[in-house]
Amino acid sequence: MSYPPSGRAARRTQRSCPLRTLHLLDVENLTGTAAPGAAQARDLRARYTVLVPIGDLDQIVIASSHLTLKKTGCWWPGARYLVRSGPDGADLALLDVIGREHASERFSRITIASGDGGFAQAAAELTSAGCHLTVLTRRAGLSRRLALAADGKILYVDPPGSSTPVTAPRPSQAA
Repeated sequence: MSYPPSGRAARRTQRSCPLRTLHLLDVENLTGTAAPGAAQARDLRARYTVLVPIGDLDQIVIASSHLTLKKTGCWWPGARYLVRSGPDGADLALLDVIGREHASERFSRITIASGDGGFAQAAAELTSAGCHLTVLTRRAGLSRRLALAADGKILYVDPPGSSTPVTAPRPSQAA
């Protein structure tokens, strides 16, 4: 009987697989509102695809509340939509994907498109497992804990002309 590889062997196996990215998007966090409309969702998609390359083998997972899903519709063809309402509902749905679906074993790159600090521990664990992690966020929405865990691999989705701060929190300022 053969068991799946673990630890260092799993990372070696992962690197020999095709490079794939798991894109995890928290719509409300990226738009900065609890109820983004269809125009905001389309604009977000346009900015995201300029900043983050999307390959044919990549998987896109978008999480939101039921209210946001209804208003934005299916603005990203081929994406997997998760709906979880309540405080931090989208975050929890995306964290479930990371943990329960063994993301670090299936993907060599992961983009967390949220600035919420609830992703800090998962981000640190993903990088420790050998994943190349990128955080995409709004400048004003980046948690200091997540900035530290991302180790400088941060992209900003703010629209041109945005009046948000120009610099991200430095890891030395982490709370």
